[in-house]
Amino acid sequence: MAGEQGWQKWAWVIGFLGPSLAGLLIFVVLPILSSFWYAFNDWNLLSPPEFIGLDNFTELFNEDAFWSALHYTLTFIVLYVPLVFVLGLGLALLLNQKLRGMLIVRTATFLPVVASWVVVSLIWKWIFNPAYGLVNYGLSLIGITGPAWLFEPGPAVVAMVITSVWKDLGYIALLYLGGLQNISETFYEAARIDGANRWESLRYVTLPLLTPTMFFVLITLLINYFQMFEQVWLMPMRDSAADRQVEVIVTEVVKNAFSYNRMGYASAMSWVLFGLIFLITFVQLRLQKRWVYYETE
Repeated sequence: MAGEQGWQKWAWVIGFLGPSLAGLLIFVVLPILSSFWYAFNDWNLLSPPEFIGLDNFTELFNEDAFWSALHYTLTFIVLYVPLVFVLGLGLALLLNQKLRGMLIVRTATFLPVVASWVVVSLIWKWIFNPAYGLVNYGLSLIGITGPAWLFEPGPAVVAMVITSVWKDLGYIALLYLGGLQNISETFYEAARIDGANRWESLRYVTLPLLTPTMFFVLITLLINYFQMFEQVWLMPMRDSAADRQVEVIVTEVVKNAFSYNRMGYASAMSWVLFGLIFLITFVQLRLQKRWVYYETE
């Protein structure tokens, strides 16, 4: 290939990139464009799509189920993101200590991340079981009657937040740990020379230099958990009030698409979700200049 010119060079390029580009086009680009078109159509998978303009979006914004799903999605994010953001940082600071056996601790904290949500949901459904679960048993020891965690909407959301934090904490801590280990020791040496103690070094050296990692973590959490699905689909007890009422946007999309055969309506909801994620990401990118510090040479 070296030294070849003209069409022979491009033939080699197309030959190597063609299979990957074809897969990208068929399985990513084409479905995205198709879903955008179907958002303006009434399609039930059985009959040909019928163009209806903005009717799907009009119905969507007047549908109580959509606003309820958005409410639970935002509630989950408001409870989950600050918890895992702060606890992940605390865990990373612990894992960054040079202590014997720390490699084993790091490995153990990451194990829940690689576990399947099916397995995790089964474990935590047992832990939150109101009759014989560990949580209510522990509460009973201090004289508190625990709620029916996965049967009622409010407790179910709290239980899913706790489970999600437990599962994702190791991954967030790993991201923070990479940022911590990328901070040069010379900054800490300079701080010690100036008389800074450990708390002052954390506040004035570690946290400012860690803001790029914090920004990445925040963006990742918001994008991922606007699209949360598994825990809401798997954890609430079937036919309970939590199962009937706790829906997020993605579960509504799946139900409308594959249970009710409303592909056009589900596509419209998916694009509204995309718009929300895009808007929040755009705002975060605009605001990063106010609090994110990038180290310069």
